[in-house]
Amino acid sequence: MEFMLDSANLKDLEHGMKYYPVDGVTTNPSILKADLPFDYFEQLKAIKALCGARTMHVQLAAEDFDGMMAEAEEIWQQLGKDVYLKIPVTEEGVRAIKEVKSRGGYVTATAIYYPFQGIMAIHAGADYLAPYCNRMENNDIDFVTIIEQLRDLIDRDGYKAKILAASFKNVRQVTAAIYAGAHCVTIQPALLKTAMHSALVSDAVAAFSKDYKTVRQGK
Repeated sequence: MEFMLDSANLKDLEHGMKYYPVDGVTTNPSILKADLPFDYFEQLKAIKALCGARTMHVQLAAEDFDGMMAEAEEIWQQLGKDVYLKIPVTEEGVRAIKEVKSRGGYVTATAIYYPFQGIMAIHAGADYLAPYCNRMENNDIDFVTIIEQLRDLIDRDGYKAKILAASFKNVRQVTAAIYAGAHCVTIQPALLKTAMHSALVSDAVAAFSKDYKTVRQGK
């Protein structure tokens, strides 16, 4: 599987890449907004430099096909064609996914809430599918079942698309998405830190350390 960081904060990304097995970085305008002020493309270039050989996923903000393609061209010029363009699975978005793929680009299909959106994105050639797990759960949509169904379709028909589960509120949702069949997850650094700083784990480590000192003293 793949593990990605959902952040645009350079310090958080540096920390995450130092400590964890990170395969990529996902961003969107809402995430970027949290770290203003900065120059938009200079920030994205700095993130891409941190990524190195890892994947980088950048959201398109336009709502229409022409706007999406204009953004795609600008991102390719500024960051290179190896960036994954995050395109929402709307009618205009599906058209843009097809066009980006026809031009040799990479696509992460986003804003997926329903199975048929995923089916359309898969058949249009998307490389990654991003179901928004917490947002789905908040709207009484069973994201686990939808991930299972999309994974079954991908495996059954031999598609190369990967499910990149996103939008998490807690670690339970992350593990549920993984066990349901998501190939990848993207997690905000704050949630990751919460998951890795359990009091249960800390207490166990502290006890081992204390007992080790006693053992070394031999009494």
